Amino acid sequence: MSLFRLDASILPATSASRSLADLVEAEWTASHPDSIVTRRDLAADPVPATVWADAVTSKFVAEDQRSEQQNAARALAATFADELIGADALLFAVPLYNYGVSQHFKTWFDLAYTDPRIDPEGTALNGKPATLVTVLGGNYAPGTPKEGWDHSTGWLRRVLEDVWGLDLRVVQRPFTLVGVNPALDAFTEVANELKGKAEESARVYGQELAATRGTKVA
Repeated sequence: MSLFRLDASILPATSASRSLADLVEAEWTASHPDSIVTRRDLAADPVPATVWADAVTSKFVAEDQRSEQQNAARALAATFADELIGADALLFAVPLYNYGVSQHFKTWFDLAYTDPRIDPEGTALNGKPATLVTVLGGNYAPGTPKEGWDHSTGWLRRVLEDVWGLDLRVVQRPFTLVGVNPALDAFTEVANELKGKAEESARVYGQELAATRGTKVA
């Protein structure tokens, strides 16, 4: 059994998304102590912003006419696809940044998406078990003053569930800036409650992820 884990937080030492993902991974490892865990840290090794354009434009150029940059972009996209396809289960830890999806994750996804095995016509990831951990500095739930300002979680679910066809479970923790931003001090109690619920969900979904057999393609 093998697990692919991707982290997108730019603050690894204090990352709430990484902490939750650690709980998911711990459950996986407890069930599969000898499994391989492949990691991709987009903060430590960010994807260059130019590679997506290089990969896309390479499709309109004869193979022997492609530039060095285009060939490198295609090779990196293939590596990303290999990591996803080769794993039995997937774990993504992606925080909300500035009300939208992490640019590190978006750049990674865009390049991976150029690989024909996982584009809209590909089926290599259909049904593969996956867990998405996402954290929000504030609270954007229905009825809150900023309801609808989370433009990340919906997009992440769309591309992971509907585009790639993953069997996805989502762990979400709001109010991670409580205790950091004094303006949110009034929400300390509810933030602690939401943190506890997210941690419990991470453990449960980690157990469920570990219990699956995966859909690795030969």
